[in-house]
Amino acid sequence: MILSNVSIQEAIDSGALILDPEPLPRTPNGHGDCPYQTSAVDLTLGEEICWIKEGMPITVDLRKGGFNKLFGPNCERRTLVGEPHVLQPGKFVLGKTRELVELPIREEEPWLAARVEGRSSYARCGMLVHFTAPTIHSGFRGPITLEIMNFGRYPICLYPNTPICQLIVERVDAKPFRNDSQFQGQTDPTGEKR
Repeated sequence: MILSNVSIQEAIDSGALILDPEPLPRTPNGHGDCPYQTSAVDLTLGEEICWIKEGMPITVDLRKGGFNKLFGPNCERRTLVGEPHVLQPGKFVLGKTRELVELPIREEEPWLAARVEGRSSYARCGMLVHFTAPTIHSGFRGPITLEIMNFGRYPICLYPNTPICQLIVERVDAKPFRNDSQFQGQTDPTGEKR
């Protein structure tokens, strides 16, 4: 079952969902966009992005796994301060959410999982925010890595702290036993734990 905006706020209040920093319905002066949709909450782009260095002699062998070790040392990085990163048509970068997301496996219900989805207004410009990795499993803790691609015809300016995707939260029907994700506790868009 997908949680409504009211249920998402209740999950945050009870500790079943942790977003840090916690989204505020409005800016302190009472103005600004509300980060809640009817069944989602917006997440914002963090300050660091990275991409595979041009011309790297890399072959991705899907049988081997360990992709965080493959991409980490072969990436260029940029911290977004003041100026945007201009994502050119046909280019791909990894980013992360500013928010740390945690879906703790507690003794009591509810147990939650989530999906990260792009924003339709950005998709209409040709920007894809994730490929086939929308699931955030129960027990996950960390910023969400975003696989950002410009499929459009025009450059897209990426600024930190702007809404980039939405988190859709779902109830899990029974208590999960553990989370062994290779990206558990990640702090870097590549999956490295720095």
